Amino acid sequence: MSIEKVRPFLTERGFGDRIREFEVSSATVDLAAAALGVEPGRIAKTLSFDVRGEAVLVVAAGDKRINNPAFKAAFGVKATMLPHDAVPEKIGHAVGGVCPFAVKDGVRVYLDESLKAYDVVFPAAGSSNSAVRLTVDELETLSGAVGWVNVCK
Repeated sequence: MSIEKVRPFLTERGFGDRIREFEVSSATVDLAAAALGVEPGRIAKTLSFDVRGEAVLVVAAGDKRINNPAFKAAFGVKATMLPHDAVPEKIGHAVGGVCPFAVKDGVRVYLDESLKAYDVVFPAAGSSNSAVRLTVDELETLSGAVGWVNVCK
């Protein structure tokens, strides 16, 4: 499980005590929001895209959807999600636990402007039953984000 990569990554940076593991699945925005008792927008969903053959992650507020014209304007290509079976190989985490931490080398991470509506967000922590509580500034630092984009509606 990739939580075993994320846990030491976050622990080394002083955030290991913020990881929450659940008895129930948190693999979708709605399930994660229910497990945490928060509104869906606070779930920082990490979406995996193929951009000209390279893996790109976009972390967005859980209640937002990708705006295809905005994605094309930002990245120069149509928004194409990585196939589910390619995500572990390309990103390092399985679907349901994809997060912007401890990813494979070369994976670029972007944060969507939709996250700025919240002070605290909850991205997954590498498994389908985990999350980590972070401020948006902490998420930006820990994710090693290349930058901010505005690709959601």
